Amino acid sequence: MRAPALALAASLAIAAALVATPAASAADAPEVTNGAFDDGDDSWWATEDLVDSVDTSSGAMCVDVPGGTVNPWDAIVGQDSFNLPLDDYVLSFDVSAATADGEPVAVRALMQDPINYATVLDKTVQVGPDSSHFDLGFALSQDYEDRQMAFQIGGATAPWTFCIDNVVLEAGKVLPAYGAETGPRVRVNQVGYLPDAPKRATLVTDQSAPVEWTLLDGSATVASGESVPAPSDPSSLLTVHTIDFSDVTAPGTYTLTADGETSYEFVIGTEAYEQLRTDSLAYFYLARSGTDIDAALVGEDYARDAGHVSTAGGTDTNQGDLAVACQPAGDTTGGDNPQPIYDEPWTCDYTLDVVGGWYDAGDHGKYVVNGGIATAQLLSTYERSLTAASAVQGALDDGTLAIPESSNGIPDVLDEAKWELDFMSSMMVPQGEGYAGMVHHKVHDYGWTGLPLLPAQDPEVRYLHRPSTAATLNLAATAAQGARLFEKYDPAYAEQLLESSRTAWAAALANPEVYAPAADGSNGGGPYDDQNVSDEFYWAAAELFLTTGEEEFLNYVLESPLHERNVFPTGGFSWDSMAAIARMDLATVPSDLPGHDAVVASVLAGADGILAEQSRQPFGQPLAANQFVWGSNSQILNNIVVLGTAYDLSGDEKYRDGALESLDYVLGRNALNMSYVTGYGTQYAQNQHSRWFANQLNRELPHPPAGSVAGGPNAKTETWDPVANELFAAGCAPQFCYVDDIQSWATNEITVNWNSALSWVASFAADQGSAEGGAQAAGSSDTSDNSWFVLLLALAVNGAGVAYVLYLSRDDKDPEH
Repeated sequence: MRAPALALAASLAIAAALVATPAASAADAPEVTNGAFDDGDDSWWATEDLVDSVDTSSGAMCVDVPGGTVNPWDAIVGQDSFNLPLDDYVLSFDVSAATADGEPVAVRALMQDPINYATVLDKTVQVGPDSSHFDLGFALSQDYEDRQMAFQIGGATAPWTFCIDNVVLEAGKVLPAYGAETGPRVRVNQVGYLPDAPKRATLVTDQSAPVEWTLLDGSATVASGESVPAPSDPSSLLTVHTIDFSDVTAPGTYTLTADGETSYEFVIGTEAYEQLRTDSLAYFYLARSGTDIDAALVGEDYARDAGHVSTAGGTDTNQGDLAVACQPAGDTTGGDNPQPIYDEPWTCDYTLDVVGGWYDAGDHGKYVVNGGIATAQLLSTYERSLTAASAVQGALDDGTLAIPESSNGIPDVLDEAKWELDFMSSMMVPQGEGYAGMVHHKVHDYGWTGLPLLPAQDPEVRYLHRPSTAATLNLAATAAQGARLFEKYDPAYAEQLLESSRTAWAAALANPEVYAPAADGSNGGGPYDDQNVSDEFYWAAAELFLTTGEEEFLNYVLESPLHERNVFPTGGFSWDSMAAIARMDLATVPSDLPGHDAVVASVLAGADGILAEQSRQPFGQPLAANQFVWGSNSQILNNIVVLGTAYDLSGDEKYRDGALESLDYVLGRNALNMSYVTGYGTQYAQNQHSRWFANQLNRELPHPPAGSVAGGPNAKTETWDPVANELFAAGCAPQFCYVDDIQSWATNEITVNWNSALSWVASFAADQGSAEGGAQAAGSSDTSDNSWFVLLLALAVNGAGVAYVLYLSRDDKDPEH
């Protein structure tokens, strides 16, 4: 995650030249030789399995591509020795694909270094039986010599025929600026609105005066009114109006018309988010490493063999997570100017078995700090069902997810969290070794792999990376939280988790400044560097206190400078800013915390700041124009978590309304008119950056499953990938800095910690639509959990808008508590 996937072309080592191509001089124009195939196949080469089938008798070059290949680079045609001066370029070609079933095939066009495969152009196009013309642009910021043009055409199970003609490379040419297709100018939550929630839409229009709108149920008018012109919107650079139809509460399927445009369909209904609750949590089973994904549970499309279950560095094709060694001593960043990763060389002489856990994102890496926040949010999704008045009892019980552990007597969401907790625990340094009790920061391939690549086919050796204080505290925090939630269901496992938490806490105290270096992000995995771990210490101490009630941890919480600070930035919290999760747990989980009222007030104050930011946004998202960073959708979702928690604490519906309206943006009420959750809405993201959910590159692989959330618009140019750089070279308004392309890793990745935020939000939203949840919010309380219960009564709201909350709890082990 968090770094580009370089194109692989390993098969070129056995490529057979059809006609030798003389090296071009620096003064030669960077033209394609024989691009119209008037001279047969002169100047073109193909990989060995294609050479005998090359046919140019039709005036194009046609190649019979064998079936049964695995990777795109298993079959390639191309041309070498391009010298490319700094300039703008367009590569054009006509191409077709003849398949037995007439379905399209992915063809990957590359301009790359033939040695290390670094690309200046990497674009995959879908090719059908009819000849299609493509113009692919790229811009160079420096001169390049000896580049290679390649068309990768492997990866299909069945044989097919590839034909290409009129291949032209033009310098000094720029394609027209990219403009996304945005559909109707009336933007709505394409999934739906709860009957008693705010219902607003955004109209994109040049009109300065109010515009009439009509809400339709089929052809029947249900409501009408006038739009309200909004202030200029810096996040989209669009002129927009707001349409409010909140008064409509009748369930049904609707469209909204205004200014000659009709929105996509949406529903009003109480069950709008029930399926999203399940799907967003089901994502995690499909992200599991080290186990077969069972077709009986997920269907044939998503079934796959276990990845990374063999011995690291062994003789198996797939290098696994058994007996994984540490990074080689003196490891460097690589490239033209290699630099040491660590200030002092580091390695270890032991190996660890670290099979299991979740693949972090679109790559095959597993990262403790990202797994930590994801695990915490899954645990909190369940823990909220024990503390929130509006939570629907039973919605997260055992048997609610299609996972192997279902019906084992433990809530399924806890079983899923256990899969990652066990992996994180396995990453602990053994006693007697240096850094004993600390946790290795990550494990991943040594070198970036290409797309697509199923986990069981990953050939790269994998290493453990140096332990870090941050990773150690992530285990301390999540294991402590897991211990209190598993105690009712599996006391022995809960005790094991608490022991791991205590060990990690002690190790972190003994090694408080061991940081993951930023330089450790070039050899196959993101760095996840974090030079400030005060928030992780605060979080771990909070979870240990809430689980044990012990004075040591209470004192650490109370003495932490973070305990008195605002830990709820309006830009959202993330894996490297965990104080927000600590504060929310201190506010919601029953305890004897001194000054609890002030802790609750701090959550409400943080939510008020988020609501203030949201009120300034015509599209209703709780994020300012300058806050669209990598994973902006997760920042929005985490802000919704804060708003939902504030509602759970106070019962004040402004927080509930703000949370639900924020979700509208994620599900379609945005500048691109796109739902960022796969399978939800009329137009939704479905080509997220992934090596195995890779239908865009190989039609025999699936799209990401329903309930997968895309990272979203990323306006930070320093993290742009080649695809985004090509499309947005002239700049983009923040909301438009997104493309649903599998190669756009900086705007369109999927990650476990983004889906964990969605799972919390989806569960909250589903509860708000439930009659049971609504009744509880109105004043009743469910006490089905025999260990303890909470009754939240909003007694009064003072002039500053702070709700005073009375907590009543019961501990069966101490009836007087």
